[in-house]
Amino acid sequence: MGDDCTGKIVVIIGPSGTGKSTLIQRVKEQFPQLIESISYTTRPRRPSETDGVHYFFISKTEFEEMIEAGEFLEWAKVHDDYKGTGKGFVQKKLEEGKYLLFDLDVQGADSIKEAFPEKAEAIFIAPPSLEELEKRLKNRGTESEKSLEIRLSNSKKEILRKDDYDYCIINDELERAYTELEATVRSILDS
Repeated sequence: MGDDCTGKIVVIIGPSGTGKSTLIQRVKEQFPQLIESISYTTRPRRPSETDGVHYFFISKTEFEEMIEAGEFLEWAKVHDDYKGTGKGFVQKKLEEGKYLLFDLDVQGADSIKEAFPEKAEAIFIAPPSLEELEKRLKNRGTESEKSLEIRLSNSKKEILRKDDYDYCIINDELERAYTELEATVRSILDS
C-alpha cells in the first residue's frame, strides 16, 4: 500500500444523531477540493444514481471475488447487500494528489487509518451527551422503538471510541461545531 503518494484522507466518524451528515454537507460545500470516495455496492442502482459517480454497482459474485482477492480497505454486509471501499480507487486518487473525504463508522475508520497511517486523519463527531443523542434520535421520528434501541446501543459503543482518533469535536451547537470542524479540516489540508 505505502504512503509514497501526495494526497490526503479526511475521515469523519460519528454515530447517528450527532449531526454528522449536516456537518459533512457543509464541509463538502466549503472545500470543493475534497472528493468523496466512491464505494462498491451490490444493491440495485436507483434511477437517480450513476454508476461510477454515486457507487460502483457490481454483482454479489464480483464483490465476493474482490473480498477474496483482498481488494477492499473495508467492507460490510448491510441487510442483504455488500458495501465496501476499494483499495485501488483510494490509492489511485492519493497518487493523483487528491484529497479524499470519508464518512465511516469506527471499524471503517480503523481500516483506513491502518492502511494509510501517514495520509489519513480522523475526526470524531460526538454528541454533548448520551441523553442528548437519545433525544435527537427520538425527535427525528423515523425510527421504530426496536430500531431506536439498536441505534442507541451502537452509538454508545462508538462514543466509547471518541478519543481514539486524531480529533474529537463535540456537536453541542451546530455553528460552533462547524467552525471547529472547518478549522480542523483546513489544518489537515494545509499541513
